[in-house]
Amino acid sequence: MPQAPSSQPTAALARMPTASVRVLVGFGAVLLVSLVVLHRRPARTVVGGGPAPDPAARFLSLSKGANATIAADLRALTAGPHLAGTTAAAGAAARVLSRLRAAGLRTLTREYNPLLSYPGRASLALLRADRTLLAQLSLGEPADVGRRLVRPYHAYAPSGGAVAEAVFVNLGREEDYLTLERLGVSVRGRIAVAIRGGGYRGGVVQRAAERGAAAVLIAGHADGGVERGTVILGGPGDPLTPGWAATGRAERLGFDHKAVKRRFPAIPSMPVSGKTASAIIRTLGGPALPAEWQTGVGLPVDIGSVGPGPTLVNLTYQGDRKMAMIQDIFAIIKGYEEPDRYVILGNHRDAWTYGAVDPNSGTSALLDIARRLGIMLQSGWTPRRTIILCSWDAEEFGMIGSTEWVEENLEDLHSKAVAYLNVDCAVQGVGLFAGSTPQLDNLLVNVTRQVKDPDVEGKTVHDTWKKMSGGINIERLARTDSDFAPFLHHAGIPCVDLYYGKVTEIWGLLALRLADDPVLPFDYQTYASQLQEHANAFSAMMKNSKSVNMMNRFVDDLSDAAMEVLKEAKDLDVSDGYSLMRRRLLNNRLLLAERSFLQPDGLQGRGWFKHLLYSPPEDYESKLSFFPGVADAISRSSSSSAKERRAAVWHEMWKISRAIQRAANVLRGEFSHRSESLNSSVSVAP
Repeated sequence: MPQAPSSQPTAALARMPTASVRVLVGFGAVLLVSLVVLHRRPARTVVGGGPAPDPAARFLSLSKGANATIAADLRALTAGPHLAGTTAAAGAAARVLSRLRAAGLRTLTREYNPLLSYPGRASLALLRADRTLLAQLSLGEPADVGRRLVRPYHAYAPSGGAVAEAVFVNLGREEDYLTLERLGVSVRGRIAVAIRGGGYRGGVVQRAAERGAAAVLIAGHADGGVERGTVILGGPGDPLTPGWAATGRAERLGFDHKAVKRRFPAIPSMPVSGKTASAIIRTLGGPALPAEWQTGVGLPVDIGSVGPGPTLVNLTYQGDRKMAMIQDIFAIIKGYEEPDRYVILGNHRDAWTYGAVDPNSGTSALLDIARRLGIMLQSGWTPRRTIILCSWDAEEFGMIGSTEWVEENLEDLHSKAVAYLNVDCAVQGVGLFAGSTPQLDNLLVNVTRQVKDPDVEGKTVHDTWKKMSGGINIERLARTDSDFAPFLHHAGIPCVDLYYGKVTEIWGLLALRLADDPVLPFDYQTYASQLQEHANAFSAMMKNSKSVNMMNRFVDDLSDAAMEVLKEAKDLDVSDGYSLMRRRLLNNRLLLAERSFLQPDGLQGRGWFKHLLYSPPEDYESKLSFFPGVADAISRSSSSSAKERRAAVWHEMWKISRAIQRAANVLRGEFSHRSESLNSSVSVAP
């Protein structure tokens, strides 16, 4: 009898090896079961039955008792100094770990062994012109009566010394050196004395070194103490493992390697008090202090000159660079639907001294978030996506703890990280100071509408934020002074950075929205609008709209793609398994779009920095807070011809335009579909 015709899929299976059939059938069964489970998953319930309350409302309801627990944690964390890599740091780490575990959260730790820097011997004296001692100058911290703190120093400053005339350089900015040039004063072979406030202290030292200075003293203001800090150059992370994690057995470059040498300043530097700086400036001759330089020095208007001499300054510094163990601590709340999607909250716990404001006010806030989330978990709540709470080590040395972790887990983070939410200081002052990547702007604004202002009765944080700032002002994160830097600049992960008087609720609500919203609350129309503003600002600054006009069409395409995504999200129906898969794919596109702004080989000459829109510029005083490759091209071509400069800038603008087009394509989830014809009037030079 003739056989009944078999279906094509059955015939195909029959031709396959038995093992392959078993694998394929098994995979199909798993997929089918997964879809059924997702489709039929019941609404989340609390212990005792009934629907679960709104996670945001539940989180806010747990504010009772928060002040007491935050205060207790802050007292414990700041009981003593806890500089990274020292034995004193163990107490703060143990406190964080025990509090996360007490919240009922799963914890992990990760250790790294980077190169850290500590002070050895140092001295500072004021000499007469004949080199006899005039005065021994203090290098101590005026507030450290009991000498419990690490002596004031600049981490990674090279050892060395100098006996030379001093020159006061005000804040040590480019404009200050131009003023000195007009006065006929040079710092070559001399010790530059600067007042803190001229931007990153490493940049202040670098500018002085480029002008031939022998050493640098950076003073706190007259009414303050001594500011410790790092002067490492070239970005965050362990200087011996640039681009990979400083694990115990990792490759480490030698100190003579060019990638390592350029991380350290060429001349020694030290922080001093305003009182010590004033003692030096009082003895200087030469031109009188410009009127605008009087502030911060603590001297009467008619006293003080810029130098050089006639007195001499004798400075010696011996540093101690050594490998040290640091420890990052994590608490993980696994998501029930998308466990492979990570919403990451982070704060560092190491401090130069006690760290009451920076960072442990933020650490205490992070621990209170952990407390609240732990209670919610015990009540039956589980986030849709995984939440990771991070306590970083060695941030003060250059975001080392966070950078090493990002470098070690880069590929995983590229495919799974939703956003990184950073806080250093939770009690810095009244008002909210926020920075973010643009697709998170609307989420941030909406969350501030939900939180009562702790300082103003009857007002929300949004109300006072808007009033104090004269409108909502959200900074773009093109700086490298906190732990968002490796996430954004190196990994292309959307970021938020917050400073606030009481930040726990804003921080926690942001995390809950990102972890629980069915569709990720990213708005790329805001991103397109911001890029348009950047392009217009650049056009006005350069007085050249040609390259900007070219970029506009790419920005328009990103805006169109963002509109399509918003419509798709609005029309999405998740009544069946197929629709759940569509939502997952939509979220993937929203998650990955930010990665489109990365340049795989990095910025020219600065390969670690990969974000074409918001990495920091090479020139610490650049007027551009966006488009870092363009800023670099402008600063590097200052001595080139106008034609060469235009070509360099044009090339960087094209890189940005291509990245914007990539982001639009990713949002659409398809290959580029727009054909373009070459304008016949365009001439191409050989």
